[in-house]
Amino acid sequence: MTVPLWPELRQAAHRVDELVAKLPEPGARGPEERAELAAAKDTARALRTRYLHTHADAVYDHLTSGGADELRIAELVGAAADAFPALLPTAGQLAADRARRQADKEGYEIDQGIFLRAVLGSPRSGPHLLDAMLRPTPRALRLLPEFTRTGVLETTSVRMERRDGAAYLTMCRDDCLNAEDEQQVDDMETAVDLALLDPEVRVGVVRGGPMSHPRYRGRRVFSAGINLKSLHAGAISLVGFLLRRELGYLHKLVRGVRTDTAPWHTPTVEKPWVAAVETFAIGGGTQLLLVFDHVLAASDACLSLPAAREGIVPGAANFRLGRHTGPRISRQVILQGRRIRATEPDARLLIDEVVEPEEMDTAVVGAVERLGGPAVVPNRRMLGGAEEPVEEFRRYMAEFALQQALRLYGEDVIGKVGRFAGRGA
Repeated sequence: MTVPLWPELRQAAHRVDELVAKLPEPGARGPEERAELAAAKDTARALRTRYLHTHADAVYDHLTSGGADELRIAELVGAAADAFPALLPTAGQLAADRARRQADKEGYEIDQGIFLRAVLGSPRSGPHLLDAMLRPTPRALRLLPEFTRTGVLETTSVRMERRDGAAYLTMCRDDCLNAEDEQQVDDMETAVDLALLDPEVRVGVVRGGPMSHPRYRGRRVFSAGINLKSLHAGAISLVGFLLRRELGYLHKLVRGVRTDTAPWHTPTVEKPWVAAVETFAIGGGTQLLLVFDHVLAASDACLSLPAAREGIVPGAANFRLGRHTGPRISRQVILQGRRIRATEPDARLLIDEVVEPEEMDTAVVGAVERLGGPAVVPNRRMLGGAEEPVEEFRRYMAEFALQQALRLYGEDVIGKVGRFAGRGA
């Protein structure tokens, strides 16, 4: 270890561990016990923040062998916890928290957020981590030979089929209106990787499948956003869901997949993407639309980002939405929960074509044909670099890593997702 931890940081972390060990379980603590532990955690977190402000690059170099190793965020935080005790929560601490519902967790993910804000915020380490997250996942590489042979992928939450040079990715969590959880994030990243890596695919299409939910039975639904039941149960993690989603498959939709088989003139393989929105795109569903090259919407569909109601940060929507709509509308949507219907004029800032529901299949085929030309990819690359510079994205995600971690443990968030789960929605 080239950069020893400060003794005062070790002592502060040890004090937190002592209190956690002697106090009752989180849900059974009284006000004075909660206040005492919160003060101890604040002291340790302030010291971690100061330490990483100075030593983040040295810590990252140690963990990645000076940048020779590319670690995804889950691997990175695990390696940091092993190599730098007291800087990040241990695997045991995270496992104990994982078994609890959100209201009863210790909040160790906040310490991961402190660490990842420092790493992503570094102009040297942050780009290296972003590049590591653009690599195809091991699961996708394992499935690639079968997909290139058959043109079909079947997972728990995603089905993808290659037809006539297009990869048709259907989100098929019919039981929960395509509300995203960690399984769906894993399946989506796998599918996006495969579509990008398959040389026979020129264009990708994302669409929601028919639902079995009683209220929408038989109708296609694009996405209901984050799975609030999973969040209430403690099954939505900062690293495995919230950050992996943004730095994994969403970022790959924007910039492509980083692979050694890419052409000599670019480190990534990227392709144009079409979204077909039916019924609604709520929360994370609308976030998705902001990274597509062409968005189709049925005339009876609507879009929303209910971040204020849920109490969390809507991914990178704060970064991207205003570039589409301007600042006034982005504040109305994110801060005040404005819902935009596909047929209203402002929707054209987010949607390219509005079609009648029965015309969607034909409209998708038309969009795929228009985006299949050889000049599309170099032009989208130039547009993307101008509209969303990677350095601006990195700085946004650095702050997001901590702010979203803090929001996960806000009392308002815990109360809201608890009420949602209690309604059985």
